[in-house]
Amino acid sequence: MPTLASLSPALPEIVLAVGAMVLLMIGVFRDDDADNGEFIGGLAIVLLVFAGALIVMQPASSASLFNDAFVVDGFARFMKLLVIIGSIGALLLSFSYLRQVGSLRFEYSVLVVLATVGMLMMVSANDLISLYIGLELQSLALYVLAAFRRDSVRSSEAGLKYFVLGALSSGMLLYGASLTYGFTGSTSFPVIASVATTTDGVLNIGLVFGLVFLLVGLAFKIAAVPFHMWSPDVYEGAPTPVTAFFASAPKMAAMAILVRVLGTAFPQAAEQWQQIIIFVAIASMLLGSFAAIGQTNIKRIMAYSSIAHIGFALVGLAANSQEGTRGVLVYLAIYLVMTLGTFACILAMRRKDEMIEDIDELSGLAQTNLPMAFVMAMLMFSLAGIPPLAGFFAKFYVFAAAVKAGLWPLAIIGVLASVVGAFYYLRIVKLIFIDDAREKFLDVERYTGIVMVLSAIFIIGFILVPGPLIEAAEAAAKSLRF
Repeated sequence: MPTLASLSPALPEIVLAVGAMVLLMIGVFRDDDADNGEFIGGLAIVLLVFAGALIVMQPASSASLFNDAFVVDGFARFMKLLVIIGSIGALLLSFSYLRQVGSLRFEYSVLVVLATVGMLMMVSANDLISLYIGLELQSLALYVLAAFRRDSVRSSEAGLKYFVLGALSSGMLLYGASLTYGFTGSTSFPVIASVATTTDGVLNIGLVFGLVFLLVGLAFKIAAVPFHMWSPDVYEGAPTPVTAFFASAPKMAAMAILVRVLGTAFPQAAEQWQQIIIFVAIASMLLGSFAAIGQTNIKRIMAYSSIAHIGFALVGLAANSQEGTRGVLVYLAIYLVMTLGTFACILAMRRKDEMIEDIDELSGLAQTNLPMAFVMAMLMFSLAGIPPLAGFFAKFYVFAAAVKAGLWPLAIIGVLASVVGAFYYLRIVKLIFIDDAREKFLDVERYTGIVMVLSAIFIIGFILVPGPLIEAAEAAAKSLRF
């Protein structure tokens, strides 16, 4: 019988799971109105902050639970903090929007907390079973969130598409897990790695098939090409704060487990999975950069932007080195902040209590709301990777790792894709500062403004103080084997 002290590595997850049940009970026994929804949302943010504090206070050494199925190390702590930040940011962006559309119910915040529990479990998963449990806990909550606006046909359609395709991808991942178990006799990552070790350099073909199906399931979760088909439609149809959540926290968790699976369970199969990752990275960078050019809906632009940025992050993973992993972690941290800030700007695009999603409506924003125009321009420049903003350094670290690993053609393709992608970011900046002004947007809501300001401070402040994030990513990367 495990004691409370022995369960301390999993304390953040336990606190969030128990806290979600408490919030559910409080919400049920209070009046079901918008004030109740915001009250429960505030408690959920406090709960997430507390869980983040517990993660920060955990000892620097590695620890494991449940026969090594759950592991806490420097890598897990770093990624968990990113997940927590993404969840808090998404909740802050939700209150005013959901109140405006009449959907601010307490279940929303409970679902976000439960999804966060699943994401934290994914990050710490060291076994195929614990990976799947965390993945499904996250996914089931996200299916409901995508369709949370029951009065909106677009939201219902987004939820249905995400559910059907998500179920298919989960089946693929589960099939890959069963193949891996069948050919190794274990679901534990370290045991799989030891069994997969070969003396003649030839990997069991059945295990290769298992690895491919695992990668298919995980590629869907990060919306990497060619498993990106759900992303633009779900991003456009889901409520905007939910889209911000999809684009931030779940991407962190899925990338974390992808790095851990490949680096911990299949280090001997690097030659096989590197080919897949390189192809997926190139396809994601190119499709995300070119497909967004013809889009006018800003949420669809962000969907394709997200696909491209996942491709850039995968460049670091393809390097299969400590430097590459550090680059991936730095990239994800910067991308998380840029995404939350951009969606805060999108949520601020309101006229007469109506959301505006067409980029042409941003015309002349600098003449009607200069602070918002400045923040949005900085975010667009950063997403484009223009120096000296944080987005440039994010790409620099992953490309440098690829070049060091001898993958210079991949780095060159990444740079060219960045140049193409810069077109649609700079087009938005041109609309904001050069085109004629349109009717002024409504005043920015308080929480939305907070997220916008904090994101702008980060992407500009990173130029002056890059050390803490780089050092934290370096320490996190060292905790994984290469």
